[in-house]
Amino acid sequence: MIVTVTPNPSIDRTVTLPTTLVRGAVHRVQSVTTEPGGKGVNVARALTLAGLDTLAVLPAARHDPLVTALLSCAVPFHAVPIDGAVRTNLAITESDGTTTKINEPGAVIDEITLAALTQAILDHAARARWVVLSGSLPPGVPDDWYADVVAQLQPYDCKVAVDTSDAPLAALAAAFGTAAPDVIKPNSEELASLTGVDAQTLEDALAQGDPDPVVAAAQQLIDRGAKTVLATLGAAGALLVNDTGSWLASPPPITPRSTVGAGDSSLAGYVRADVGGAEAPGRLQMAVAYGSAAAALPGSALPSPAQIDLDEVAVTSISPYSTRS
Repeated sequence: MIVTVTPNPSIDRTVTLPTTLVRGAVHRVQSVTTEPGGKGVNVARALTLAGLDTLAVLPAARHDPLVTALLSCAVPFHAVPIDGAVRTNLAITESDGTTTKINEPGAVIDEITLAALTQAILDHAARARWVVLSGSLPPGVPDDWYADVVAQLQPYDCKVAVDTSDAPLAALAAAFGTAAPDVIKPNSEELASLTGVDAQTLEDALAQGDPDPVVAAAQQLIDRGAKTVLATLGAAGALLVNDTGSWLASPPPITPRSTVGAGDSSLAGYVRADVGGAEAPGRLQMAVAYGSAAAALPGSALPSPAQIDLDEVAVTSISPYSTRS
């Protein structure tokens, strides 16, 4: 089973515009979609579509609209009860696929609820192959909570992935010595924030065919204790770096429609490939195929296996940065 954890879930409302968003102007909407969301929920939805045994763990009241939405999507879940309502996030997608996100902070989680959420994760981890911890932390949750959960999962016979940003990501990286997940999935800005490298420099280098700066940045994290870095860089592709090597994957040509859920789909693809027995290049290939397929879909739609084209994703092996002169 694959357990996904979303401490700050949401109802994701995506508004699609037929034109470019202009600040202060009046716009007419082309379409509106509403889906259960939050990064871990998106991973669970994608894996459920792929027929994998998945469980989404999250805080939500019994009759919250998110619970109703998960039931309608047939996504198995464990909801830890809370008093507040799950937040609603708004994404505005333009005609060229550019997406503007406006996210609410989320319901406050008190110490008792947080302890119950942590215990639920540990209970389900006992029979899990993967535990995927994803997204922002809601008010009331300390920045080092992900690091604490990863440390508590160390004795369990499961792999752990973390996809977060800002202070929770920094706290996790600071604890790599005792709480290193099997995979972290930073984008260019998150990788830059952890390594002191300019994000635009990483993207520009990769766009120009030079993966060295990205590999070097990821290698910093490997040297600090990270096991595998899956760096997703949007249209520029993605890199996978571990202690045995590094690989670059180039995405297929697509017409982008929405970036909502693309990074979550990438992580779902990585986990799906790993469960299927793929080695590192195959895991990266599946991750990029999933992320590209998601970006080509409208709103917050997630790809099914029928929409994944592995043959269109080229993977190239790169010599480990530390061995080059």
